[in-house]
Amino acid sequence: MTRNIADIRRDYEGGRLDEDQVPDDPRVLFDEWMTLALENEGEDGNAMTLATVDSQGLPHARVLLLKGYDEQGLVFYTNYHSHKGSELANVPHAALVFWWPSLSRQVRVEGRVEQVSAEESDAYFESRPRASQLGAWIATQSVVIPGRQWIEERQHRFEQAYEGQTVPRPVHWGGYRVIPDMFEFWQGQPSRLHDRLRFEQREGRWHLFRMAP
Repeated sequence: MTRNIADIRRDYEGGRLDEDQVPDDPRVLFDEWMTLALENEGEDGNAMTLATVDSQGLPHARVLLLKGYDEQGLVFYTNYHSHKGSELANVPHAALVFWWPSLSRQVRVEGRVEQVSAEESDAYFESRPRASQLGAWIATQSVVIPGRQWIEERQHRFEQAYEGQTVPRPVHWGGYRVIPDMFEFWQGQPSRLHDRLRFEQREGRWHLFRMAP
């Protein structure tokens, strides 16, 4: 099957992204951009691509949801036994990419990764809908399964097991925090002459660079 997609083009337009108009701390700018993205992209505003590396040095990427961020870093939750969990156990570094088409904006984040505390994972797990709580038990993420019926049987079994009870957080499920040492902000511009501002942390300070489009 072939399809001609070479002629698909979009001309990006957005406000200028100038060095003298951004805060010294990229985390402040990220918060500003995320706030606007959530207003414009709706429930997809916190979607991001997470890239990890396995023990063979091979890259892997997938889309998931950012569930929190602060001065310490950016937090997401998953199964610790999943492929990404195993990859982060071997190489505790990751890259994130946010893409907001309505704003013609992209943000890249890189940094080391650590598990959040059990208390933080517990608090988030308790805030999830009950169906999502059960889903953390039902899905043995990244494992080959015989078919959809296997999932449905496990769903029925766990719904019965916890009927009328509080669903506890599985020990194999919890949060990760990406502690950034790099932020790059991309603002689309006409003629592919985009604005790219890159912040790198060196010796405890953020340094700002303009990158070629």
